[in-house]
Amino acid sequence: MSRLDSAIRRLQAQRACLDLAAAAIAGVPGVVFELGLGNGRTFDHLRERLPGREIFVFERKVAAHPSCIPDDEHLLLGDFAETLPPAVERMAGMVAMVHGDVGSGRAEIDAEIAALISRLLPPALAPGAIVLCDQTLSLAEVEVLPLPEGVQPGRYHLYRRPDSSAA
Repeated sequence: MSRLDSAIRRLQAQRACLDLAAAAIAGVPGVVFELGLGNGRTFDHLRERLPGREIFVFERKVAAHPSCIPDDEHLLLGDFAETLPPAVERMAGMVAMVHGDVGSGRAEIDAEIAALISRLLPPALAPGAIVLCDQTLSLAEVEVLPLPEGVQPGRYHLYRRPDSSAA
């Protein structure tokens, strides 16, 4: 498969997972975390799919299209290890959705980032929250969700924190 075909499949999978997650949190109150802004495509997609939701974006250095950069209140600049802990503490139990597009293509670095996110994120998750990521996460107290039709296993990963109040 050419790199172009692979990129197209990755973007199609990402969109399918984002759309599924956005629909799944319709009844879940809370904010959204976008881990990694990149060029701003998924942030822009989330703004369109989740109007009225606050979206907090975590990014080391902004390189996005100017129309796809959040305001200063919703942009947390710096390393995840520095920016995620205070945000998780401030918004404990209030995050309805997390999208992580954090892969660098370097397995060792990607594993470190996935481990960091897996360790720090769980206290932030609201009951019923959805987490989707391009990396495999090991999150406490979540269930793995099936991928949308057409998305190849391993291309993206979906998780949900069960809503114990719905039982």
